[in-house]
Amino acid sequence: MLPTPLTKDLDFEKVYEPAEDSFLLLDVFEKEKPWLESYKWNSDVPLVVEIGTGSGVVTTFVNQHIIPQGLFLATDLNPHCCNAVLGTHKRNIGKKGNLQVLQCDLTTPLRRNQVDVLIFNPPYVPSETVPEVARDPDSEDWLDIALLGGPTGMDITEKVLDSLYDTLSRNGVAYILFCARNHPERVMENFKAKETQRGNGWEIECVQHRKAGWEVLTVWRFIRR
Repeated sequence: MLPTPLTKDLDFEKVYEPAEDSFLLLDVFEKEKPWLESYKWNSDVPLVVEIGTGSGVVTTFVNQHIIPQGLFLATDLNPHCCNAVLGTHKRNIGKKGNLQVLQCDLTTPLRRNQVDVLIFNPPYVPSETVPEVARDPDSEDWLDIALLGGPTGMDITEKVLDSLYDTLSRNGVAYILFCARNHPERVMENFKAKETQRGNGWEIECVQHRKAGWEVLTVWRFIRR
């Protein structure tokens, strides 16, 4: 079993603390390690992007153990998370080297079709509304952005899915986490139907599921064709 990256001195009142969903993603990547190591990337240096990096534990794990040859970009709206991922990465790997951090909304600043691996643990908890981005760096509302996803918990994830074909490179891979209340099977059916109409090809598979407290979590792998 590969070791979990250490996190220390992070303000978990403003940064999402690694939890069952984070650890599920680590287990997914450990399981997928042989497959990813043998995968034919478009480049010798695949671009790995994590949206909403939080503490940076997933990005650091994948960099350290799974795709060490990659170029990593971690994005987050939360400035505290942008600092956190740098600290977690340095504590466990000891160098910044192949990691860049960008404070932004999802993948909006990125060029089309450049991402070889996309990782997303979204705000999937159903809520009345999606919280607005805090204006005050010291606000206590930053954590809500990492958790609350609108009435079905899918408001943010739907944005990512809608632009996924334009985000990933050819044969690019995305790993996206869902909870049962998001109705992921229905989401996949709708996604496939919409993408077929657009003429876009995909291979989609549920690669892991787990009961975590009162939630049932799944991670789905999307391969762009």
